This record gives sequence, C-alpha cells and structure tokens, in this order.
Amino acid sequence: MQMVVIGGTAAGLSAAAKARRLDRKMEIDVFEATSYVSYGSCGLPYFVGGCIAQPEELVSLTVEELREKRGIAAHTRHRVLAIDRDGKAVKVLALDSGRESWQRYDRLGLATGASPVMLPIPGADGPGVCTLRTVEDGIRLKQLAGKAKHVVVIGGGFIGLELSEQLALRGLEVALVEAQPRLLPAFPEKYAGMAAGELARHGVALHTGAKAAAILRDEKNQVIGLRLADGRQLPAELVVMAAGVRPNTLLARDCGLALGSTGGILVDERQQTTDPAIWACGDCVEMRHLLTQKPCWFPLGTTANKQGRVAGENAAGGQARFPGVLGSQVTKVFDLYLAATGLSLEQALSQGFEAQAVSITKSDRASYYPGGGENHLTLVFRRKDGRLLGAQGAGSATVPGRIDLLAAAITWGASVSQLGELDLVYSPPVAPVYDPILIAASQAAKQVSG
Repeated sequence: MQMVVIGGTAAGLSAAAKARRLDRKMEIDVFEATSYVSYGSCGLPYFVGGCIAQPEELVSLTVEELREKRGIAAHTRHRVLAIDRDGKAVKVLALDSGRESWQRYDRLGLATGASPVMLPIPGADGPGVCTLRTVEDGIRLKQLAGKAKHVVVIGGGFIGLELSEQLALRGLEVALVEAQPRLLPAFPEKYAGMAAGELARHGVALHTGAKAAAILRDEKNQVIGLRLADGRQLPAELVVMAAGVRPNTLLARDCGLALGSTGGILVDERQQTTDPAIWACGDCVEMRHLLTQKPCWFPLGTTANKQGRVAGENAAGGQARFPGVLGSQVTKVFDLYLAATGLSLEQALSQGFEAQAVSITKSDRASYYPGGGENHLTLVFRRKDGRLLGAQGAGSATVPGRIDLLAAAITWGASVSQLGELDLVYSPPVAPVYDPILIAASQAAKQVSG
C-alpha cells in the first residue's frame, strides 16, 4: 500500500504519522515545497521578533528523524504540479534539480494549506514587501526588519497584531493599517478598543478604516512608504502583507475534486473528498460549524492537526470522524490576552438565534491578593433556554484557560445555569471564590426568559 501526502506541516504530517501507526507496512511519502517540515508556523512572529532565536527551534522533527523514527519519507523542496486521479499518480517537480517525475499512490492526502492574500496595489511586486507563512518567509522578514527603521503592517488580524507587537519590541516604528472600522470584529467593541489602546501604549500607530492604495518606491526601487486611499503617506522601508489567507485548492480543482461554498475543498466527516482514494485536511478544506451546522472555514493549527489524524486513520482503513469546529482562537497583544470561542452576539443573531449577551469584569485572583489581573468576559446565549452559544474574553493571562472551559461547555450543550453550577477551584493566589465564569453565568441566567 502506497500513501502520498502533499504538504509537510501540521495537517500533512499528522495524517502521515497516524497512518503509519495503524499500518506499519504502508509506504508513505510526503512532498513539501519549502525547505522545512514539521514546523510550528504559529511561532513565526516570535521568531521574527527575536523571542525565538533560530528557525530550527520551530521544527519538531527533521527529515532524518521522520525517516528514522517514524518510517516516513519526507521530501523537501518538492512541489506537486498535478494529480492524475485515473492513473492514481502525482506529478512532482524537484525544485533544486528541475527534474519532474510521477509518483503513484493508493491513498492520497491533500494538506496544501493556505496562501497569504497579496493586495493588488501598485508597488506590491518588488523588494521590501513580505508575507509570513513559511519559515523562509520568516527568515527573509527577520533579515529585512534588521535593516529597517519604519515598518507598515497591512491587516489587523491575529498575525498582523502579533507581528506589530514583535516588530515594535525590536525597536522599529510600526504602523498597523486595517481596512475595517475597528480591530477584531468577532470580539465585542470594548475588547477591540482595549487592543487598540494596548497598541497605542506601546507606540504602534493604528490606522483603522484605512485602505492601502500604493507602496511607494524611490528611484532605486526601494520601499519608502505606503500611501493610503485618503492620500496620507506612512513612512516605511518594509511593508508586511498580513491581510488574511485563502485556501490552496488549485491542485484539487484542477483534478476535478469538488470545492465547498467557502472555497475550501469539500470533505465529509471522515475528511474524504469526492474521490474515495483522496483525503484532505487542514487549511485547504471546508469544515462544519458545531453550532450552526453550516459550512465554515477556520485556518487554525489545532484544527489542522486534528483533521490530519482523522484523514490519516481513515486512509489506513479506520473509521475516525471529525465533528466540526467552534473557531476557538487566542492571541496576545503586548500585555493583553484575547480569546474567543463559538459565536459572537452579532454572529449568533445573523444566524437566526434568539441570542443575548452579558459582559462582566472580575479579578482573576482574590481581590486582596497582590498581582491579580482583570478578566473581561462576555457570554452569548440563547434567550429561551440559556444554552451557551459563544464566549469572548480579554485581560490577563488567565483569560485563555477560562475560554477553553467555556469551549468545552458549548461543545457539550451546556446552559448558563449549568455553567453557574460548576465546582471550580478557589485559592487566593489562583482564583477568587466566585470565579469570573460563575459571575458571568449568574448574570446571564437572570436574562433567560424561561
């Protein structure tokens, strides 16, 4: 049995490793277009900022370790150009030699990931403009940041926020440009304002409701700034495009696999595509939202790893299922932590839920114990029965853990009343006697119509 996996990061290697554990005799080849496999792409902003010194620190397993410890043949700098579904083979280009060859398969795993969105504005093609998706991107960006004084980051999503933080900590003068009227639309406006305030406190110039119009260059074609649609000019020797990503589906589309309504590859709960010999996983696929039961797309590392394990198990003859996602996510902006799971109030209402929300602010330790920080929590729930639909939090480093607990509650269909009955821990250095979750649940329960 021959398995081929296209893509050698989170989803692809999770699929290969799971298939190997279930079938020790299967031959597994992984093709990765970049020079690195098995790396944590979510750590790239912190490599650029210098918190992580060497790119190798992001790598979990090298090509040699994959071969020796896992029995998986990983081929870096090998790009798959085409899939022949009838002949069950993939066309592979060795980037270093230029040699093309065909590799047959019995089972194929697609983990082609996503690509950064490049805004089609004048000056975007050329030196001094970067994205951040691969280790090579990180190395290039880190080198350019070392020579720059001013940098403009286009896009106020999580990557844009994290890069702005790290570049500012490196001593660069950072401007963050976001086309939407405010940051973080999936969070309450108050929390977005807190993020904006944290950026300002650390010297990052935030421009919301601002669209990039052109990258300005001098006579030597070097970046000297960014012009906004309203005519303002921001100085820059470096511009980073962090305006989102889109699923890499070209191979799937060209070989006739069905795509979903969100643009990702269409798969069932077994991660199987419309070809019974092909599974797909990670940022390239469409998924199902656990609350709305509708198609959605969340390019997250946690989801990619889980889907990879499901795809690999089923490719090896198993019967694993991937239930869906809540879109749980977290980021840090300097000293402010922001996390969310499920639906925001606006999202819940737009999906037809009769929803309501409550927000509270509470210390994450006993009020008299030194060193505590505030937790701002918002619970979104169904008005008729109090079923929890979503939660967002901002504040101290303890916020993510509380959002994780709320993600579990949403997954198992808990109501805010049941949430208020949880037997949570208490100790003055760790948590107050009435945890922020319990306070929020109590306030929400008062609003339930039943």
